[in-house]
Amino acid sequence: MSKITVRYFAAAAEAAGRDAEVLEFASELPSLDDLRSDLVARYGDAIARVLKSGSFLVNGTVRRDGGALVAAGTETGPNDEHTVDVLPAFAGG
Repeated sequence: MSKITVRYFAAAAEAAGRDAEVLEFASELPSLDDLRSDLVARYGDAIARVLKSGSFLVNGTVRRDGGALVAAGTETGPNDEHTVDVLPAFAGG
């Protein structure tokens, strides 16, 4: 079983109605596109707007693609717990 701790920040937290949650997957880890679809199914258009312009931090690494949650050859495996931060677009420089 794989667990993903999803942490929401700023507008993402407002859209999800929470700051964090743990999602469990019985089989392999989802791709980021799959996770994005799952979050939209859970939280609707509000989170979809945030995800459209936002980005993810996966185990501390910025990700904007929709590929595998954990890249092949990394030290963490599919049965480890992973952290995904959902970051809205931030203003400023």
